[in-house]
Amino acid sequence: MGVNSNRVEHFDSHESTIKIQDETMQIHAVQLPPHRTTLHKLRQRVSEIFFPDDPLYRFKNQTCFKKFLLALQYLFPIFQWAPNYNLTLLRSDLISGLTISSLAIPQGISYAKLANLPPIIGLYSSFVPPLIYSLLGSSRHLGVGPVSIASLVMGSMLSEKISYTQEPILYLGLAFTATFFAGVFQASLGILRLGFVIDFLSKATLVGFTGGAAVIVSLQQLKGLLGIVHFTSKMQIIPVMISVFKQRHEWSWQTILLGFGFLVFLLTTRHISLRKPKLFWVSAAAPLTSVILSTILVFLLRNTTHQISVIGHLPKGVNPPSANMLYFNGPYLALAIKTGIITGILSLTEGIAVGRTFASLKNYQVDGNKEMMAIGLMNIAGSCSSCYVTTGSFSRSAVNYNAGAQTTVSNIIMAAAVLVTLLFLMPLFYYTPNVVLAAIIITAVIGLIDYQSAYKLWKVDKLDFLACLCSFFGVLFISVPLGLGIAVIISVFKILLHVTRPNTLVLGNIPGTQIFHNINQYIEALRVPSFLILAVESPIYFANSTYLQERILRWVREEEEHIKANNGAPLKCIILDMTAVTAIDTSGLDTLCELRKMLEKRSLELVLANPVGNVMEKLHKSNILDSFGLKGVYLTVGEAVADISSIWKAQP
Repeated sequence: MGVNSNRVEHFDSHESTIKIQDETMQIHAVQLPPHRTTLHKLRQRVSEIFFPDDPLYRFKNQTCFKKFLLALQYLFPIFQWAPNYNLTLLRSDLISGLTISSLAIPQGISYAKLANLPPIIGLYSSFVPPLIYSLLGSSRHLGVGPVSIASLVMGSMLSEKISYTQEPILYLGLAFTATFFAGVFQASLGILRLGFVIDFLSKATLVGFTGGAAVIVSLQQLKGLLGIVHFTSKMQIIPVMISVFKQRHEWSWQTILLGFGFLVFLLTTRHISLRKPKLFWVSAAAPLTSVILSTILVFLLRNTTHQISVIGHLPKGVNPPSANMLYFNGPYLALAIKTGIITGILSLTEGIAVGRTFASLKNYQVDGNKEMMAIGLMNIAGSCSSCYVTTGSFSRSAVNYNAGAQTTVSNIIMAAAVLVTLLFLMPLFYYTPNVVLAAIIITAVIGLIDYQSAYKLWKVDKLDFLACLCSFFGVLFISVPLGLGIAVIISVFKILLHVTRPNTLVLGNIPGTQIFHNINQYIEALRVPSFLILAVESPIYFANSTYLQERILRWVREEEEHIKANNGAPLKCIILDMTAVTAIDTSGLDTLCELRKMLEKRSLELVLANPVGNVMEKLHKSNILDSFGLKGVYLTVGEAVADISSIWKAQP
């Protein structure tokens, strides 16, 4: 029945409590909130939606020159900390910048291959975007560059329509175009202050999505790890595994030996750094060390290791312009826009989450809308300078933080190291084996499989765990984009479920107090004879008003059955505690009016308790309170019980 029918409560034993001092208790009137015009309400609502952080508060009572400086600092955070920059900070940033560059160079090459792009594009993407972010970003520790999930999604979505081997120029142009639209989408969210859009990706669905994507990324690297030449371009787990075993004749023992050797080395260094955080530099330097050692090894044994594929020639020089390669018309424009928006959402979610994570550790704030603009503008600039989608990388940011970064100058130092590599060191990568890049990718993405968070979801919220599982298996067995779509649909469904089916509770009185609480949660809470006290824990909207009416009538029926079974006092009054009803619309008002009429026909009284300001205002303007009468609305449940009980006693 939803209530505890095993407890038998008697009015006599509880009378001293239920009296609630009816002779001395003062009954407070429920007052209307201060009058506000419709324009004022609309302005406040818009302000709360788009400007919850009140970004203009610093401009109040300032001179024009001071306002100009504040605006400059707001748009370019570098002007906030640059005047106080010193050699001590530079030393910390120099060490951290050089440290993350040792990770950024091999990661950039590896992730570009993950997106089916030339390896050099990964290095280009580790040069220009960090420079842009260092001027516009508000996070001191965010390490900017390509990331695995966005690379995987871009590669899988574009590869479904375009072959990167048969039409490499078209594929590259679409990758740059998708990056451009990702940047436009991200910057637009920041400028229009629509950051709440990305909140539709809940933590549960992201855990499942990133876990599934990490598994797919790892399995895709079996191509390089086993030395397979002809491999499926599909991203689902079944085609990938079929391709792995179908091409057993292409497996190369030399490649397998080299790959698994360096994979063990990389996983060991990662384990050491996880166990002892002070040794973070061990795992940070491991990818570049692996690249150097494997390149030297393959070069020395080049006459006997023909079966090990290598990167080959990489062009020297800085990023060439690519604005002329952007596609703004033609049959593939829709594909580029869709890919850009999806990768933009993913990279934006990751970048802001990573930035806020490390900001909380150092007790400073990261402005979400400012981060969206910074990430968006760096992707727009990147698309015109031969870069693909970039954002804040968790692995780079973790290394940056542990290395002691103090400002975004660490990104400038990293970009400078990448520039030196682009100008002078590119020939050295000719003999770098692809199998080592595969091992680097596997090591990087393996940390995205967050089984601890999944277990916590199972313990705390089964619906969240179901969303996590659906997202995970959607990525594994359907596709990466559809897996993300499933994650969004489940998140929206969960919101709709809470909105359309809100929680309702039966309240009881805790003896000796004026407190009323859920009788299922508090064993000592007792029903008040002749009263049914209900609480609604949500706004009353058109989407849930019909359900609430039916549910309240069901509570009434169940209460009457409970009274009959226990020979209790007959039900006379239903009190609706509206403390948690934060809003009500016209459908909700009609529901209350209709519910009162239905109960009145059954000789039952409906009373409202503690309607909040805007709810009370709408009740007053709709004239519904006239039908409830003078004793139809009370400030608290306790006052309602006391006053109505005294009226009943006064009646002959």
